[in-house]
Amino acid sequence: MANPRRAQARRLLATADRARALNARFGRAATFEILEGPEIARLLPAGAVHQGVAMKIEPLEPVSLEDLALPASGVLLMLDQVTDPQNVGAIFRSAAAFGARGVILQDRNAPTLSGALAKAAVGAVDCIPHASVVNLSRALEQLAEMGWRAVGLAGEADQSLEAALDGQPTVLVMGSEGDGLRRLVAEHCDVLAKIPMPGGFESINVSNAAAIALYESARARASGEQVTQK
Repeated sequence: MANPRRAQARRLLATADRARALNARFGRAATFEILEGPEIARLLPAGAVHQGVAMKIEPLEPVSLEDLALPASGVLLMLDQVTDPQNVGAIFRSAAAFGARGVILQDRNAPTLSGALAKAAVGAVDCIPHASVVNLSRALEQLAEMGWRAVGLAGEADQSLEAALDGQPTVLVMGSEGDGLRRLVAEHCDVLAKIPMPGGFESINVSNAAAIALYESARARASGEQVTQK
């Protein structure tokens, strides 16, 4: 596995046919518990698809905010009460694709990094570290002290995201689809920005908004590097 923290398997489950196929392909390096397909399904989180084989591994532990954020460089994502596992998984996937440093979640009101979330992330939860904090507003204060600038995504903002990004170490703060950023979290952002939508539709999915914000942040960093090189 790419993540050494997940390399040790607690249990290996497989149907008889899948166990034979895997042993024939890779040799008898592991011992499978042979179960019927429905039995494996009952042991898995809701939304998980096993295709005849499953491995129980150690859960991912969060890193500290300091370990995630120091030294200040690049982009972090902070999710304010984004609770849908599919959305959070897709955000992890975009974070990995655009080279984000990590994702900051609240210890409450956040889904576990397993099941449908891990499936939507397509392995990204093992590539992108995450921190779990009690209070997002306090975390933003700490990040500011470490040299980070917080840009909150809000549809009612006057400034566009492109104009708000300046290539500095940036925390992109994403709110829930229903209520957006909470007031105290928004107040702790250095600037609020919106994604212009000339088509006239009022909003887009939070995972899509995160992907756009990450892309714009990558462009801003690249532009800043080009200016520095000149």
